[in-house]
Amino acid sequence: MDLSGTGVPTLNQVADLHLHSTASDGILAPADVVRRARDVGLAAMALTDHDTIAGVAEALEEGTRLGVEVIGGCEFSVKAAWGEMHLLGYFLPVGDSELETFLTTAREQRVVRARRMIESLQAWGVDIQMEDVLAEAGNAALGRPHVARALVRRGKVPDVPAAFDEFLGLGRRAYVEKVLPTLQEVADLVHRVGGLVSAAHLREKANRSVLTLLKEEGLDAVEVHHPSHSPDVVKTIDLAAEELGLTRTGGSDWHGDGSADDYGYIGTRSVPLSWLDRLRESRPGLSTPPAEEPSGAS
Repeated sequence: MDLSGTGVPTLNQVADLHLHSTASDGILAPADVVRRARDVGLAAMALTDHDTIAGVAEALEEGTRLGVEVIGGCEFSVKAAWGEMHLLGYFLPVGDSELETFLTTAREQRVVRARRMIESLQAWGVDIQMEDVLAEAGNAALGRPHVARALVRRGKVPDVPAAFDEFLGLGRRAYVEKVLPTLQEVADLVHRVGGLVSAAHLREKANRSVLTLLKEEGLDAVEVHHPSHSPDVVKTIDLAAEELGLTRTGGSDWHGDGSADDYGYIGTRSVPLSWLDRLRESRPGLSTPPAEEPSGAS
């Protein structure tokens, strides 16, 4: 609601800490994501594109202009006992050479993986070329959604979900596993550059025993609120986080209106700014963070 008479929405004291842009597999430019965050009343947001922080500088600039706090982040893929898990890095600096080298390597591995998927699709008689996928990705970090969109554009499948169901999903005909770093490798890197890491959308896997092991490998926080988390899962993760001293995060995992990769609409799993303050105070090298607020806060 606009209470100022300026036509600009009043910002709520909440944050969405899991958003994507065209720097990876989202469909809006970084600045447009910030504008949408302002439009829905978010006071703060984190841009967490896959294996890249290329959109962070643009988002920071737009955030400054609009009065929306932008946290530079990234969604990393790491090894897990069940195969792969996603790890959200927060407070990542733009221009750090060590971080950029690591992310460049990760993006190069994405290109290798995409080429192998294209080769597999061709072996199944699907007429698609790497150039089709690169045209979908542009300068973004390459991912399976770009392959899926190319298949749709070429008329090989009716929509992106069908591309995953028939070819690109886990165990499907053209699925190719990622070459993944360990959680500890990523956590060590993020800690060295002054950030911290949160496990993303663990769903039912986020029990106390799993989170205990992940914390031993360097995990700082866990995503409590996510569109894929049922109320029971939220309660389980919230309790485990409190018991283990893990900071809590949450976000919509929004990729843009109409994106087939979307779980929920921007801001629908926002968290209080006190959670963001807790994250900020938990960063390596800062003073000991204050006691966690009661688990029922939201």
